Amino acid sequence: MITAVRTRVEALLADTLARFRTLTPVRLVGDLIVLVAVVLLDLWPGPWAEVKASGWLLIAHVAAYLVLVPVRHVLPATAMIAGAAVPFGGPALIVVLSYTAGRRIESWVRAVVSTAITFVVVVLLWDWGARPLDIEPVYGMLILITIFGVGVALPFLVGRYLAQREALVRAMRDREARMRAEHKMLSRQVRLRERSRIAQDMHDSLGHRLSLISVHAGALALDPSLGDGQREAIGVLRSAALTGMEELRAIIGVLRAEDGPDDDPATRTVESIDSLVGDARKAGVLVSLVRGGQAHPLPSRVSHAAYRVAQEGLTNAAKHAPGAAVQVTVKYEPDALVVEVRNNPSRDGGPDGAPGVGLIGLTERVRLAGGILHVGALPSGGFRIAAVLPYEETALPDEPEDEQDEAESPRGIRKWAGVGSIAVASLVLAVIIGGFTYLGAQPVTEVVTQEDLDRIQEGQPESEVVALLPDGDEPLVGDGERKSQASPEPPGARCVYHITDEQSYLAKGTRVVRFCFRDGKLVEKKIHLQRAGS
Repeated sequence: MITAVRTRVEALLADTLARFRTLTPVRLVGDLIVLVAVVLLDLWPGPWAEVKASGWLLIAHVAAYLVLVPVRHVLPATAMIAGAAVPFGGPALIVVLSYTAGRRIESWVRAVVSTAITFVVVVLLWDWGARPLDIEPVYGMLILITIFGVGVALPFLVGRYLAQREALVRAMRDREARMRAEHKMLSRQVRLRERSRIAQDMHDSLGHRLSLISVHAGALALDPSLGDGQREAIGVLRSAALTGMEELRAIIGVLRAEDGPDDDPATRTVESIDSLVGDARKAGVLVSLVRGGQAHPLPSRVSHAAYRVAQEGLTNAAKHAPGAAVQVTVKYEPDALVVEVRNNPSRDGGPDGAPGVGLIGLTERVRLAGGILHVGALPSGGFRIAAVLPYEETALPDEPEDEQDEAESPRGIRKWAGVGSIAVASLVLAVIIGGFTYLGAQPVTEVVTQEDLDRIQEGQPESEVVALLPDGDEPLVGDGERKSQASPEPPGARCVYHITDEQSYLAKGTRVVRFCFRDGKLVEKKIHLQRAGS
């Protein structure tokens, strides 16, 4: 038990120190403004203006505010309950403490318990002297609910709703940041893999050229017309070619171990698309090949990229739209080669699905070849992959800029975040508005008409007089207020007070009639003027 208490105290101290470390001048100024505003609002025109607090009483009030307002950040529930319990806590203080408690309390169990305790405190203070003595019970209950709802419940729920939204936004930002990082990492891995394949192609092509240089240099060295110096230079050239080829194999050749025999660039050129389409037909794909234009010699990098476009298009069609017809187009335009693969929607009517990460590598392949890749859905529901590739060898383009690391504003935030707080707040408002609406629909006054007043005479049986009297009276006027300025009641009589229907603004008061009963008969009917403010 002692260990648990010590642990909680240490956690509280650590949290308090962490909050102090995050304080900024802006937050300090903001808290100071809140403190001054709360003190001024409760001092005037708040409840302190009625009690006319001064001297040590005023100092005590301000001291309590100086303690409760800063402490609300560390002990929000305690500050809210204490603010409701202190006899001089004004409405502005209660609203600020309740709002902060809603923002700071994380556990919903603690939130419910602290709010319930605050409600009990408000009810006890109401019964111990805050409730007006002459007010009717139904109106007193409604006023109590209004005070608690507007001063405690609504600020608390608003704070809790904003805290939930803030936590959701923070979680969405973290999630999107992780997703962007993972996507960036995946894209980078795919690009690196594609670059490794390109490096392998360069290795094979360059190795082949170096081999030719070595062979031709060896054959040239056998020419009898050459002198010793020339033969020596040719030998150095042949040796350099052989050394360069071996070093190239040692550095880049290891990449060949990860790929199969199909990765030989010599077998993956634009001319090899025919065999690629033929293999797809043998596999059951409904594929057609359309060639157009005058054939043009292509660099190996461009030819290989064209092959990869056709290969990736057929792979995606077989994977995402099985059974659909596919058309491969290879067209030699005047200034560029266009390779296109388009497929119809899937025969079974199922979703085509999103293309995989292979398109990321294909985009990198086409980009490094100096071309442009277009990928997208067709209006008819199919899918299209098209590449425009140059005829000339181009320099490698610059590295594309990485995605920005700054977290963007989250999109599609759940609209149901904080729905519990909004629902409870709406319920509180509905109870308050509904209560006042119901009471407003009731007759405001049940007065004695002049006709009934003339019919009532002293000496009549009490039952006849009561039958002529109204059932109710002014809702916010109690018996004590109606009879405070009346003459003394007859000894031994039971008297009731009612307001008459004939009133005059010139009288500067309210005409009240008193009926006194004794021994089952009316013994007095007397009217007096109840002056306002007396």
